[in-house]
Amino acid sequence: MKKIFETDIVHIEKHSQRREAENWEFRCFLKGSDLSVSKIDSIVKELYREVSAQIDCTQCGNCCKVIQPILKQADITKLAAHLKLTVTEFKSRFLKEYEDGDKDDFVFTTMPCPFLENNRCVVYEQRPHVCRSYPHLHKKDFVFRVNQAFSNCSVCPIVFNVYEGLKQTLRPRPAP
Repeated sequence: MKKIFETDIVHIEKHSQRREAENWEFRCFLKGSDLSVSKIDSIVKELYREVSAQIDCTQCGNCCKVIQPILKQADITKLAAHLKLTVTEFKSRFLKEYEDGDKDDFVFTTMPCPFLENNRCVVYEQRPHVCRSYPHLHKKDFVFRVNQAFSNCSVCPIVFNVYEGLKQTLRPRPAP
């Protein structure tokens, strides 16, 4: 039987705010857990497969509305070529330097992403590496990136449902 996952971003944001202390406590539990990093990774990846198979990102697109991805030079070159612009033209039209990053890091000048139309990426095949990798739940060493997942709970229905599933799976149970 298929599980029903929460997809309403307004409800997810409210739920994440209400459970901020609980989520922080669980984050601390994960950091100090006796479970191996690989065991936690395997649970997260299984939850991610289950949840992402049932949630259509194009029904939401919230990540493209509220997250400002950091673009690297390779991303910029690929997008500029796709749009038949020079790198300089692309940068002047769409980007600004990312103040907290390396001198070669850039972000879009506008939010939502200028390439988001009807919750779809119009440059999907050329999208930046960080966008291609989002929500990063497939990566190794989840426990060392749990802060990132914690902050993305209120942004992405997939992250929210994976995190909630992880809490249900691993939450310490009181002794009977």
